[in-house]
Amino acid sequence: MGPRVFLFFILCVGCCCAQETDRTHSYTFEANQFYGSILLHNPDISHLITDHPAGVILAYNRKTFGLEEWQQSYNYPDLGASFIYQNTNSSVLGEAYAVYAHFNFYFLKRNLQFRVAQGLAYMTNPYDRETNFRNNAYGTRILSSNYLMINYHKENVYKGLGFKAGISIMHYSNANVKAPNTSTNTFAFNAGITYTLEGKDTEYIHREKVKVTEPIRYNLAFRTGINESDNIGHGQYPFYIVSGYADKRLGRKSALQLGADVFFSNFLKELIEYQSIAFPENNIDSDTDFKRVGLFIGHELFINKLSIGTQLGYYVYYPFDFEGRMYNRFSLKRYFGDKLFGVVSLKSHGAAAEAVEFGIGVRL
Repeated sequence: MGPRVFLFFILCVGCCCAQETDRTHSYTFEANQFYGSILLHNPDISHLITDHPAGVILAYNRKTFGLEEWQQSYNYPDLGASFIYQNTNSSVLGEAYAVYAHFNFYFLKRNLQFRVAQGLAYMTNPYDRETNFRNNAYGTRILSSNYLMINYHKENVYKGLGFKAGISIMHYSNANVKAPNTSTNTFAFNAGITYTLEGKDTEYIHREKVKVTEPIRYNLAFRTGINESDNIGHGQYPFYIVSGYADKRLGRKSALQLGADVFFSNFLKELIEYQSIAFPENNIDSDTDFKRVGLFIGHELFINKLSIGTQLGYYVYYPFDFEGRMYNRFSLKRYFGDKLFGVVSLKSHGAAAEAVEFGIGVRL
């Protein structure tokens, strides 16, 4: 994912934070050390897993107390930013420096903390045809990165100091913007300390829950970007996606979706021509249509003006076989008013990413 993904996410978090400027808040700072393993999610990276990665996670969190109704619905989450340094202990993979925007959600009387974070990573030793051809995981120096954390979390045990411990999963990928892109996933154990700065008005606000009901709404979206096939050096090409779908709101948090996508993926043109020449035994016609049409079902989770979407699709028009008929999409969406929205999506086939999509749309 390019820098626009992180800037978009920062904007979303910033807009959420900006609505609470009337109140002094509580802030926390934390430092965690982690140690773990790179998971063998693909046999093609087995030669890269030579030792255990380790590093640090630094974070800043701003608490919410219910000035906005959505905060109470999600048990008063934190909004924050974090930094990760990871040493893969592999001379081929190198080191990672990453920055993120994140949400912390709380459960079990706020003793269990769940963090979801999205950002960008700088890799010190990406693929290079001449100097680092063994690194088939990272095709670019700048990667998209996200991580999840689940921690036992105890704040302000003694004079503002607290502690936390748990597990983390960190993902690094460029979403097939450029090959190679096998990506890596790190599973790690982490432990650290927290420090709390208390604000003046830190009591939680409790409101009567407002029931949200809407008729069926209709959406149109246009997405675009660039990507490349898995064949290194085949070049980057633009793609265009037109989507139409209906959604039905189920309450304050959720909506179900049903719709269709039309894909114009130009990298498939090149891939079809290449395979028709390089693998004549597969009987692929160079004039095979590169377009695809899919039907999907989905779910949208609303968090204030931000929403998180998940979709599962099936190609009903599929003239060229590429990664199978099933596809899935994960999206971050930001609403501007009641109708317009911007969206960043990751489309993949199972764990194999195809593209990161930048889009705009309208919800009627």
